[in-house]
Amino acid sequence: MSKRINLALQGGGAHGAFTWGVLDRLLQEPDIEIAAMSGTSAGALNGAALKAGWAEAGAEGARVLLDRVWHQVGAVHDLRLTGWIAQALPPVGVINSWMEQMMPVSPADLAALVTSPYQYGALYRNPLEPVVRSLNYDRVCASDGPELHIAATNVRTGKIRVFSGPEVSGEVILASACLPTLFQAVEFTDPRTGEVEAFWDGGYTGNPALFPLFRSHLPDDVVIVNINPLRRDDVPQTPQAIQNRINEISFNSSLLRELRAIRFVKDLIAEGRMERGTMKDVLVHMVADDDLMTTLSVTSKVTPTPYLLHTLKEAGRKACDGFLSRHKADLNARATVSLEEMFG
Repeated sequence: MSKRINLALQGGGAHGAFTWGVLDRLLQEPDIEIAAMSGTSAGALNGAALKAGWAEAGAEGARVLLDRVWHQVGAVHDLRLTGWIAQALPPVGVINSWMEQMMPVSPADLAALVTSPYQYGALYRNPLEPVVRSLNYDRVCASDGPELHIAATNVRTGKIRVFSGPEVSGEVILASACLPTLFQAVEFTDPRTGEVEAFWDGGYTGNPALFPLFRSHLPDDVVIVNINPLRRDDVPQTPQAIQNRINEISFNSSLLRELRAIRFVKDLIAEGRMERGTMKDVLVHMVADDDLMTTLSVTSKVTPTPYLLHTLKEAGRKACDGFLSRHKADLNARATVSLEEMFG
């Protein structure tokens, strides 16, 4: 019997290659069915690539298209060469540390203090656009296969906007990944309101949004692929470390709010104060590698080198393999994340 799950795919720039690896490994499990996906930023791109590839040629088609998309992000022709070279290179955390020592303030951070993406004029172009436009949106929006939900932040209202099914487009994915200090707001007609709206990165309001996965026809299991460390034991002291931790906390805050709400509902059900079936008793799971991610920083999020992408993909495959070996039997049976421990 197949196990049906929902996927919640977090955003985090180039670190989204970790999710690529998780999905690549998960798609090799023939008895696991992905019922729905909610993605933000890099998670949105991963979800759209998986959906389009699946619509074309099933699980193997999804793996092939994910590979193609991330090859485009890394601007290389063959990441197998990167894998061979990687054996002679130090860990990515060491390289990240070297980069921060040589460049205490990234060019992007420095530019954000004195300029705006709106000052680029005719020279402005989002470098992600060719990658996003390369997807087949008839397949991304196909009615069969996993449901796809993508979060962006409405600049005018400050509220989350989740685009689903036929609403998903290249503009929606670009909006979900639009960091306002780097990219101009993505403006288009919202199909729900008929008005032209401006959108920024969905990570500010839903990273990723879990509530689209609570619908009654979907399974109870939500597998979160987490790429922003929830916890760091050391108190940051350098300017880079402080800014990096601020970034992580900001982009985890919406996820933690939704997880706390899930715990509240589960407590009500367990205590008999809410009738079972009134609201979904969500089973939360998480695939992550905080040991690796805590060696990285916001600098590497905007530096999609082939070596980094290859390393993160392999780390994602390994993390998913470990999750499956420990918890595959728990899917559709019990949660593997203790929200009681998470929130004390």
